[in-house]
Amino acid sequence: MRALIMVDIQNDFMPFGALPVPEGDAVVAVANALAPRFALVVATQDWHPADHGSFASAHPGRAPGEMIDLGGIDQVLWPDHCVQNGPGASLHSGLDVGSVDHVLRKGTDPEIDSYSAFFDNGHRKDTGLAEYCRTHGVDELVVCGLATDYCVKYTVLDAIGLGFGVTVIEDGCRAVDLAEGDGARALDEMRAAGAHVVASGGFV
Repeated sequence: MRALIMVDIQNDFMPFGALPVPEGDAVVAVANALAPRFALVVATQDWHPADHGSFASAHPGRAPGEMIDLGGIDQVLWPDHCVQNGPGASLHSGLDVGSVDHVLRKGTDPEIDSYSAFFDNGHRKDTGLAEYCRTHGVDELVVCGLATDYCVKYTVLDAIGLGFGVTVIEDGCRAVDLAEGDGARALDEMRAAGAHVVASGGFV
């Protein structure tokens, strides 16, 4: 069985948000069009405490985009975003949440970030998503959302590592592109790992 994973389609990643992804709002319509085709739909949310270690504000003198060591892991510093129970953490109001069967919240530990929907960035803790999918008979995942070069990429790579078949909906994703071309490189990396990358119009 296939499941749709809608990654972090949240207000703070929209062009009006605290950590804007260029054209991030374009993924909403694609996700909404895909959702009715799946018996199981999972939406993920970044769900950070206000003092999360990935926030530049937690490190005086540091700025968003800089790299630090956070608990032994290279960490990009971000603007404060997707703070628990804040409006920026909410799923986009245009997303058809009525189609969502399960919401998975990640990034709740202030000491480590969690790009992937399956593990934190150090693979120290499992979010439970793999077990949830397998309990529901899912062996293939279709992924869309934000952002191509971070949470989508790491979700896809972990899913492949866990043995799931994965298809990425290219026009259902958008990239941060901190460095020009990051999004394209992320898609190449996902393809090399075994993911199918397709346009929503060609998805079967």
